[in-house]
Amino acid sequence: MRVVVADDERLVRMGLRVVIDAEPDLSVVGEAASGAEVVPLVRELRPDVVLMDVRMPQIDGIRATEQLLATMADPPRVLVVTTFEHDDHVYDALRAGAAGFLLKRARAEEMVQAVRLVARGDSLLYPAAVRELALRQLPAARTADRDPGPVGRLTEREGQVLRLMAAGLSNGEIAAQLVVSPETVKTHVGSVLAKLGARDRTQAVITAYESGFVLPG
Repeated sequence: MRVVVADDERLVRMGLRVVIDAEPDLSVVGEAASGAEVVPLVRELRPDVVLMDVRMPQIDGIRATEQLLATMADPPRVLVVTTFEHDDHVYDALRAGAAGFLLKRARAEEMVQAVRLVARGDSLLYPAAVRELALRQLPAARTADRDPGPVGRLTEREGQVLRLMAAGLSNGEIAAQLVVSPETVKTHVGSVLAKLGARDRTQAVITAYESGFVLPG
């Protein structure tokens, strides 16, 4: 799996490269020191995953993520790397399309597992942290009388699945909770993503919070 590291601190880039290149199935193929360097570098190298710092000069990681997803037919998965889990920029990056976020102080094994997870199309979701970010960003979402938007098109079962996704449950855990097969849950998750126009579970959960369907408090 090919990885591009984007961070304005050289020592951080070096540290991430050492951790990732130590794994037989992962390889850092390029580095960017600013958001402005990310898009052309990714277009050239076609990585599977971009480790994206949210705070960079010229163009920050949020705008760089938006540009990647808007201008590429098959964009890489973006994993935000941040110093503080309650950084409001993280929520903006998730809203922009990042698949999840990772703390810079995370252990090496957590980092490589996160890269593998998003590379295969899954989302890296920390429910408690995302709830806290949503609570800080969306105080209006505390009331349930908002226009549900596309969430209103979900069936009752799909709504149950979305709430459990927001709680951080895996497909297997959702299946056990609802007493259905994992294959059935997978079908429901796919339908939820399609109806919400979400790229992945993270985007679906963000939509659930912003619509007021799931209350972050």
